Parts: sequence; C-alpha cells; structure tokens
Amino acid sequence: MTAVLLGLGVGLPSHSADREESVAYGRMISCATEEHHRILPALYRMVGVRRRYSVILEAPDGPAADRQSFYPPPNGPDDKGPTVGQRMQRYATEAGPLAETAARAALTDAGCAAESITHLVTVSCSGFAAPGIDYALIERLGLPSTVERVNVGFMGCHGALNGLRVAKGLAADAGTGARILLCAVELCSLHYHYGWDPEQVVANALFADGAAAAVVGGGGDSSCEQTWRVHATGSRLIPDSEDAMTWRIGDHGFEMTLSARVPELIADNLPGWVESFLDRHGMAPADIASWAVHPGGPRILNAVDKCLGLGGGALDVSRSVLRDYGNMSSPTTLFILKQLRDAAAETPCMALGFGPGLTAEAVLFT
Repeated sequence: MTAVLLGLGVGLPSHSADREESVAYGRMISCATEEHHRILPALYRMVGVRRRYSVILEAPDGPAADRQSFYPPPNGPDDKGPTVGQRMQRYATEAGPLAETAARAALTDAGCAAESITHLVTVSCSGFAAPGIDYALIERLGLPSTVERVNVGFMGCHGALNGLRVAKGLAADAGTGARILLCAVELCSLHYHYGWDPEQVVANALFADGAAAAVVGGGGDSSCEQTWRVHATGSRLIPDSEDAMTWRIGDHGFEMTLSARVPELIADNLPGWVESFLDRHGMAPADIASWAVHPGGPRILNAVDKCLGLGGGALDVSRSVLRDYGNMSSPTTLFILKQLRDAAAETPCMALGFGPGLTAEAVLFT
C-alpha cells in the first residue's frame, strides 16, 4: 500500500526577531568580555539566520530584551537562567497551540475533516509533558477519541523524517482508508543558554521555534491522485560519531553539542550510502529532481552540496528556510517540503536530515 502526502501546513509563533535584535540580546546574556562582544556578531552572521520566531517574545516591536520576561538579565556569572522545570512548564503551555496551528493548516490543505483522521503521529525533542501535544491536538482539533497515537520523541532534527516512516508503515497496515496526521513542533528558544560556551552560543544563534504538519493517506483512491508518494525511507548510523552531535538534558535547559567534525563525517559517509539506497530503488543521485535537506547550518548544507555533487541551486530552498526561520529542528524539513511542493518542484524528491548519533535519515518521494 502506497503512502501519499495529501496536505502540508506550518505554524509560527506570533512574534520574531531579526539578526541585529538577536545579537543585542545575546550580548546581554552571553558576553562577559570585550572579546565576546566583538566575536558575537560574526558568530550570528556565520550561521546564516536573518530572522527567527520565538514563543518567548511577548510583543511585536522593540528591543528583544524588552519584549520578553522569561530570560531576565543574569544577576552574576553563576546565573544560568530558568531551570529545566520552568522551561518545561512553558513548553506545556505553548507547544499545543502552535502544533494546532500547523495541523489545522495541513488538514485544510488536504481537504480532510478532523473526524476522518485515523492515526496521529507527533514529533518533538525540545520538551516533555504528559498528557502531551497528542492529547492537545485531539482536544483542540476534535479528532476521534479512538485515533491511534504514536510519539516520536527526542530524535532531533531528523525527527519528522522518522515520523514519515511511521506514517508510511501505518498507511500500509491500515490500507486505503488511512488518514494519518503527522505533527512536529519544537520550542528551541526555551533552551537559550546563559554565559560563554562557544557551542551553546552557536546553538543560541542557530535555533528557533516552529511547527509543521502533514496529512498522509493510504494510496489507491481518487483523492490520492497527483500527490507526492512516500516511496521509501532509509537510515544510516555513521560509525565513530557518538559525540559529534548530542542533545542532552542539563539543569538549565537541554544542551546541544555540534562538533566541527560533522561536515567531514557527512562528506565521508553520505555519498556511498545515498548511492546504495537509491540503487535499491532503481535510481541514482542524478535522477533526483529536487532535494529537501535539513539545514543544520551552512557548513552542513555546503558539505551535502559538495559531496553529492548537486550544485545548480539544488539546496536554495533549504538555505532560504534557514535564513528566514532559523533551524527549527524537526519541523524544518516539512517547511522545505511544503515550499518545494507549493512551487511545483519535480519528483523524485529526496529529503535528508541529520541528528544525534551521528545519524542520517532519508525519505524518497516519487
């Protein structure tokens, strides 16, 4: 049974900050020396993000520091900001409404009533709550109380691709009548770090908040014609990379480790795996008409572009999503897929994402 994309939708917090506002706020929270003040703007330019949306912003205009109350100025070098408990309380309040926005948009795009959803797949790695976003979506959207649920948790930036794999399997199991709602929501700005730790400062500059959703159907009926088909999925654990990318829970937020080795590890391991994966499906990289590569950062996109020999603006949409929204972790690839589909991009399309492990995930659409 074929799984097909029937609809896509995205959701963003009400307010955003541009790069200059983010730098000004970062100086207040992160910088302790004149050198830090000098380096910080270059770090924010390096990650390629011009604007990010955040649930902590409470007003549309003015300096970022004046538009939020969640992160007060540090009262000394030992102040690390809100505790994990306080951050998770904010997650429990904000994640459901943002997920609802994206899910409603996806249902509208698919022309599906909430009552027709048979399965719900939720994806998040930036917070924990139970009842969680699955419960919130059932209540807010009016999904059937019998909807079957799966949560893909704490898998990082490629989480939505794991969610699509789950949706594909559910569609195969349930048949033509399956209508699966997949929703990924991340509130990365709840893990802003105080103080000067270069890896955490880069994370502060790179990550943002957002939600995205997809409605996936079991192929075979007339409503599934002229849609992108989830043809195949793949996964590759890169050896000797356990510490290259990590996402761990600290006392004052979740802590990201992103080694400078990541682009090299991708360049060394991605081409052979992609070629073998596509070969199993009767294709080669040259047959792929469009690419949806998760923008973990400019160096990661550059590594993928070069090692797969893409060129020709193949990753322009990935770069523009990073520029305009930041790295929203798991929803980001669905943002890219939506822009590609809305622009009538050709298929086959290959989506790629990278996460802790170091792990690469792939979804092939035809």
